Amino acid sequence: MKVLTLNKISKVGLAHFDDSYKVASEQNDPQAILVRSASMHDFEFGASLLAIARAGAGVNNIPVDVCAEKGIVVFNTPGANANAVKELAIASLLLASRDIVDGINWARGLTGDDVPKQVEKGKSQFAGCEIKGKKLGIIGLGAIGVHVANAALSLGMKVYGYDPYLSIKSAWSLSHHVQHASLNDIYENCDFISVHVPLTDETKGFINRTSIALMKDGVRILNLSRGGLVDDDDLKEALDSGKVAKYVTDFPDAKTVTFKNAICIPHLGASTEESEDNCAVMAVEQIRDYLENGNIVNSVNFPAVELPRNSKVRICLIHKNVPAVLSNVSSTLASGNINIANMINKSKSDYAYTIVDCDNDVTDECLKKLQAIDGIIRIRLL
Repeated sequence: MKVLTLNKISKVGLAHFDDSYKVASEQNDPQAILVRSASMHDFEFGASLLAIARAGAGVNNIPVDVCAEKGIVVFNTPGANANAVKELAIASLLLASRDIVDGINWARGLTGDDVPKQVEKGKSQFAGCEIKGKKLGIIGLGAIGVHVANAALSLGMKVYGYDPYLSIKSAWSLSHHVQHASLNDIYENCDFISVHVPLTDETKGFINRTSIALMKDGVRILNLSRGGLVDDDDLKEALDSGKVAKYVTDFPDAKTVTFKNAICIPHLGASTEESEDNCAVMAVEQIRDYLENGNIVNSVNFPAVELPRNSKVRICLIHKNVPAVLSNVSSTLASGNINIANMINKSKSDYAYTIVDCDNDVTDECLKKLQAIDGIIRIRLL
């Protein structure tokens, strides 16, 4: 199997490939691609490409829908960098509450033997507030949001959380002291608001003039998710007026770097050795499990499907989520005297994935008949 790397990938992660894989930054017709931040929207996908793994959570740099149409499974690594982003979020809370950045920049410009006196005389202009006892609203309670919520509680904050898609896993991990709230509750009551949602058509620019108007005067907003979640022009107006006291972002752009009271961090959320290792290990293991066993874990365009291997032959089918596909697959196998030992099927939006374990060999002729079934996108025989 050939694996193409489009970015520098942690050696700790790459070490999880064995000798049956050839991993390189330049090669033709790979079966899998490992990527971090490189844009793939203009990438030409070869017929041999089966999977793409993003060593990180966001997949905005990958044309996910195009991949789905071609039967290319796109993986991400949710939670692998959660602790790193959580720690940056806690740092951001402190940066937003205490005027640390401006104070440091001011102190660096001091000269002369009386610097200590200048410090004592000028420090009052950088006074801030403590976060203990303040209300923090967290929008998005995925792996990162839950980590931030629990950590903020331990720092003495009152934490409110909003997530209409809260998973069972996140619910179990979330402290029962976190108060579930509506968006309006968070806007109206919280001193700090931290955003942890993906950038979609639904969430793009949802922090804007309208939502900011509902917030408390002097609110501090943290955005360590994606820059497009916040409307830049509306934010500037709020920062200039003081409605928003501080804005901390890990995704600065040409506008936000010029804003008063905006703290622009150069996308450091997952920039730790531990996070890069964790993401790479998870990405590699997901690719291997899919290529070798057909199992899908943490895909953003196909359903999660896992089945232990106990039979001689495994058929993996990517297909449209339409009626009659499974019955046609079963009848085609039956007509070829192929017994189904085990079978699992799940769907996700317009697409579905099926694993069929068989007790006897599957002929090329049978595979051709399966491929001809209406709705089938891709078939693999393992």
